[in-house]
Amino acid sequence: MARMIDVSSKGEVLRVARARGCIRLRRETIDRIRRGEVEKGDVATVSKIVAIEGAKRAHQLLPFCHPIRIDHVEPSIEVLDDRVCVEVVVKARERTGVEMEALTAVSLALLNVWDMVKKYEKDELGQYPHTEIVSVRVLEKVKKE
Repeated sequence: MARMIDVSSKGEVLRVARARGCIRLRRETIDRIRRGEVEKGDVATVSKIVAIEGAKRAHQLLPFCHPIRIDHVEPSIEVLDDRVCVEVVVKARERTGVEMEALTAVSLALLNVWDMVKKYEKDELGQYPHTEIVSVRVLEKVKKE
C-alpha cells in the first residue's frame, strides 16, 4: 500500500529546513569555475536559480510530497578547493515540513553543477572518475508554533 499522509487536521506553523550537499570536482574544474570560464555560464548563479525552482517543484517529483506554499528559498554556493557545496534554507507557514523541498533544491542544484561542468570532468574514456555528489543531508529542521 502506498498513500499520501493526511495533514488536514494539523495547524499551519512556521517550518524551516536547511539542507546541504557537495559535489567533488577536479582541481582544474574548480579553477575554471572560480575564473568564470565555464562555457555554459556562471555555475553559482544558475545553480541558485535551479535550487529555487527545485524547492518549488518537489511535490511534482515526489509522489507523496504535499504541494505547499513556500515563503522563501535561500540558496548559497561555496566553492572549495576540491568541491562545490550547496546549502539551501526553505521556509513556509504550512501543515507539513519542508525538508523534502530543501533536499530537492540541494540535489537538483548539485546535478546542475555536474551538468554545467561535465565537459571538464570527463577522462579520456568519457567517464567521471573524480566527480561525485556527496553528503546530501538535512542540517536543521525547525517548527515554530
